[in-house]
Amino acid sequence: MLAAAELAAAADNTKIGVGMLGTGHSHFAGKLKALQDSPNYEVIAAVDTVGARSKFPTLNYVSEAELLHNPKIQMIVVECRAWEALPWGSKVISAGKHLHLEKPPGNSYGAFKEIIDEARRKKLLLQTGYVWRWHQGVTGAVEAAQKGWLGDVFMARGTISSDRDTEERDIEAHYKGGGMFELGGHLIDRVVELLGRPKSVKAWLHHDTSVADKLADNNVSVLEYDKSLAVITQAAKSFASGPQRSFEILGTDGNILVYPEANPSTMHVWMRKAQGPYKAGTQVINLPAQPRFVGDFADMARALQTGTPLKYSYDHELLLQETLLRASGEVA
Repeated sequence: MLAAAELAAAADNTKIGVGMLGTGHSHFAGKLKALQDSPNYEVIAAVDTVGARSKFPTLNYVSEAELLHNPKIQMIVVECRAWEALPWGSKVISAGKHLHLEKPPGNSYGAFKEIIDEARRKKLLLQTGYVWRWHQGVTGAVEAAQKGWLGDVFMARGTISSDRDTEERDIEAHYKGGGMFELGGHLIDRVVELLGRPKSVKAWLHHDTSVADKLADNNVSVLEYDKSLAVITQAAKSFASGPQRSFEILGTDGNILVYPEANPSTMHVWMRKAQGPYKAGTQVINLPAQPRFVGDFADMARALQTGTPLKYSYDHELLLQETLLRASGEVA
């Protein structure tokens, strides 16, 4: 149950008060726009951590303490580097605010679990910012597998490469898993939603480019299940990497490949027989633009306004974190 004040606010159609803790993540601008464009939210204040005031001059900038203790703020969006996520997220939950936490949320399972446990006790919502959760094509593939339309699913596979500059490589090199730790969670999120906890995870984390650093920039992780495998690839110096991103589920009766993932997003469907909305044989489905962040905040607003859980549970967030850490070599 949500606090009585929150339910009363929802009944009055009052907008949800939001604070932005941190301005240092590349997703900050997109999330700010998604919140400002939504009829459900009012962005009340922000804490500037990287000198972003000139780019976003209309925001109300306050101190961290003012943000955390503002009674008008119900939810805080944490936009930070991976190593800042756990301490900042912990402050938000300790302050009694609902939390949208930038991904990946640090490289500790134990510290993340402590935040999750406190959020459960306090009945606070916690949501991480993985951007393929609301992608129509990826969701369509997962739903087709869940409904049995693809037969026995024996493999999921995807690639999520990038073309990082020196500054971005330095950031990702903070962690053993490099680019897999930074980006692999977007795919792992949907794999564990479909297949659950893998019985084993193997990771090959290589530095294979001529760039003079130690970043793991050519990576493969394999998640092993009793009757299926998930294969995730990621490279950090891949030309035209955005259009090459993909997600695919293969089954005995059908395959769905989302490729390209964006600009434009396209589903390639192969079905042994007609199932659900899909015809027998081959078809290509061109999807509309897939805006990021809108789905996250729509689900958060729904949960806050109805007093019901988020689509992705505390347990899902924990399983995702555990599997990401295994897939990026942070834990065995």
